[in-house]
Amino acid sequence: MIAETVCSAVSAAGLGIAAITAYRRRFLAAVRVAAYALVPVGLVMTGVVKWLAGTAFSPTAWAGFAVLGLAWLLFMITRAVERRRGGSRGRRGETGAAAEPGPVAPGASRPSLGSSASRPAAGASGSSAAPAKGEDDFSDIEAILKKHGI
Repeated sequence: MIAETVCSAVSAAGLGIAAITAYRRRFLAAVRVAAYALVPVGLVMTGVVKWLAGTAFSPTAWAGFAVLGLAWLLFMITRAVERRRGGSRGRRGETGAAAEPGPVAPGASRPSLGSSASRPAAGASGSSAAPAKGEDDFSDIEAILKKHGI
């Protein structure tokens, strides 16, 4: 009963503010204020306010909120433990692949992708003749493809 009276008073005050705003020729703002002012009355008429009041004073509802909070807490604990371990259910097959050296090609002594200064030294150590400019570009691509097993 008190909640319905408060909602009605809030709506009446909002409609009064909307009327003053419309009098000042700010019609768009007045319509927006009127829309907000009608929300509390609509909530009372649909029964949402009565349901909220019944829920707020119900021990069963509060026990339900406590159970939901416990479920959320357990979920967050399991996520934190999973992050600390560094794995998840979908990543079990990838643990063997993670142990292999990623950025180094299988037969290389250096990472396959490096700065431009290290490229000529790597090419000179691999063969006695200096590679042509086109071959140098393809050797990087080949190293990337070998790294991914292609």
